[in-house]
Amino acid sequence: MDLLLSAIEILMRWDVALALLVGSVGGVLIGAIPGVGPAVAIAILLPATFSMDPIVGLTVLLGIYGSSMYGGSIPAILINTPGTAVNALTTYDGYPMTARGEPRRALSLAYSSSFFGGIFSVICLILFAPVLARIAPMFGSREIFLAALLGIILVVVAHRGQALMAGALAAFGIFLQTIGLEPVKYSQRYTFDQPFLQGGINLIVVVLGLFALSQAFVLLTSEDEKIRTTRLSGGSLFQGMRELLRHPRIASVSAGFGVIMGMIPGVGEFTAQFMSYTYAQRTSKRPEDFGRGSSEGLIAAETANNAVPAAAMVPLLALGIPGEALTAMMLSVFYVHNVVPGPGLFQNDMDFVVALYIALLILNLLVLAFLLVATKSLIQVVKIPNRFLGVCILTLSFVGVYSLRNSATDCVLAAVFGVLGYILKRLSLPAVPIILGMVLGGIMEVKLRAGMARVKTPLDMIDRPVSFILFLIIVLVLVIHVRRLWLDRRDLKEAEWLSNHRSTSFGRLLLRRKSSFLMERGKLQRARRLKWYRRLMDLF
Repeated sequence: MDLLLSAIEILMRWDVALALLVGSVGGVLIGAIPGVGPAVAIAILLPATFSMDPIVGLTVLLGIYGSSMYGGSIPAILINTPGTAVNALTTYDGYPMTARGEPRRALSLAYSSSFFGGIFSVICLILFAPVLARIAPMFGSREIFLAALLGIILVVVAHRGQALMAGALAAFGIFLQTIGLEPVKYSQRYTFDQPFLQGGINLIVVVLGLFALSQAFVLLTSEDEKIRTTRLSGGSLFQGMRELLRHPRIASVSAGFGVIMGMIPGVGEFTAQFMSYTYAQRTSKRPEDFGRGSSEGLIAAETANNAVPAAAMVPLLALGIPGEALTAMMLSVFYVHNVVPGPGLFQNDMDFVVALYIALLILNLLVLAFLLVATKSLIQVVKIPNRFLGVCILTLSFVGVYSLRNSATDCVLAAVFGVLGYILKRLSLPAVPIILGMVLGGIMEVKLRAGMARVKTPLDMIDRPVSFILFLIIVLVLVIHVRRLWLDRRDLKEAEWLSNHRSTSFGRLLLRRKSSFLMERGKLQRARRLKWYRRLMDLF
């Protein structure tokens, strides 16, 4: 009870209340505008949060992170364009509902599912907090190093079909982190006698370039689209909760997938959505409705993605390891204020952790209330021209970069990374591994230096239970990934063989004859075996 009262006292301030309001409303607006997304908004706001208290700055960023997914469902359902990348699955069943005249029902169901997922994850984490407080002290330098290494590996293997490129970009991020003065003997690394490189490459400069400036370039080079909005009809915005209660199994399982996937570094919303949507379709009594306006599909997608943000804070707060780019940005807010996330945070500042979770609960309530009142007005936000958004983002990004250190060099570096991010977007390559490589690479270097003092042989790295379990998980992930690559390669060879042998009508005829021959031969062989088996049994 004392811990809860202390956490509430942290939140009972006017600046925290204002941060809750700005984060919840601002996140919905950002999510409702296609082409912006929470990563761009958080990157722009990062320099401003450095002058705030940690609880205020993190509340704003968490509000934008979580509530943007609420807002992203609006264009996904009404115009078949996801407001944020994680709302792409919402279009599968949300837009068909709009097409058959039920946009209000679809929005209500999306809001209710998102609210349930967000509240479910926060409650789970509040109940899980005492367990984390006991587990966190078991992580020493070697365990955190292995956890960070696992995070990078998961980020790489999560990009299926682009694992090699994701690994190269993560290695590039690790290289960027090494530039400057190394932290022990202060020797120069990769500075090439350039004074501006001695301080290293600032993470915020890279973040603003890769996410904000690159998106501004994309918006400026794209044409403005004429968007027709849909009038809200087809039920009440308050009916979604009643409909959600008719599917408690799908809602709870999807929220559970979101919590579990959110706590695993490098996985995030897409995996949680895919698993929950697949589960809902396989266990549904009407699987043929999925993709055609199924309420179960919409519940699974929206519940899973909104359960992730609160869960993603677990590796960040407990170990100081971000699982994705957005939590990596939040980590910089901790470091600026000398608040070190990790085992010590749960031991010494548990009231701060509980205050963050309560703030997430309040944010979900504020977002739901705002959406139920202001949905009709939010529909007009979708019509903002792309080029106008691009100019605004470009201006705010350069203002944010320059305000960091009043350095024009930082602006040039941000522009360089902006061009790099623009190229990656055009090539459909991920930029997230670069950010996580910079953050996790720094953690790995520091923890490896600290852990090597007690390491005499390679086996000393895994001589404790937690480190051994993490090592086994790393090996298991690599084995599964290699096996998946082998299966994909085998399937590709089979597809190539079939395409070569089905190129002519004669080839197709031979293939059919071969298949029927093999089938008949198999029947004859089974009949002969059964005959000899019966004769053998008759002898005894």
